[in-house]
Amino acid sequence: MADGTDFPAGGDTAAGGTTAEDAALQEALAAVHVAIWGYGVVGAALPAESRDAVVACELAYLGLRDQLVGLLSDRQVEPVDDEPGHTLPFPVLSPVDAAALAVVLEEGASAAWTWVLDQAGERSTRVLAVAALSAAEVRAVGWRTQAGRTPPTSAFPGLPEA
Repeated sequence: MADGTDFPAGGDTAAGGTTAEDAALQEALAAVHVAIWGYGVVGAALPAESRDAVVACELAYLGLRDQLVGLLSDRQVEPVDDEPGHTLPFPVLSPVDAAALAVVLEEGASAAWTWVLDQAGERSTRVLAVAALSAAEVRAVGWRTQAGRTPPTSAFPGLPEA
């Protein structure tokens, strides 16, 4: 709530949160797993001198993954495992394709964090979601620019385009 207290929520879990909030966090964790995997593909398609941004993105997602796994474990919720493989939305054959894939990864993460915001009852979960959503949009702006997309910003990150 505006005063900083948690929203009342039904379906409480043993260690805090709600089942809906935990399910949304699981979806965010799944999106993080996809981003970690996807940035491996992005990095492979970029020249070596352009990989610093990829490493920074991957490290950000590795930290977020660890944070989510810890949060879910503290709530006595078994964190969702990564899938053994993922399907690329399109062939990644050039640096522009790699940047476009990074945009897809960041937009997928943004959608997941928007869902967490919708389902969150705990203030700490909302703070985490806003920080993760904001960071994903900042990264997406850079990748949209590299992919030649205009505009490079999204008015409402994580929400479908109208």
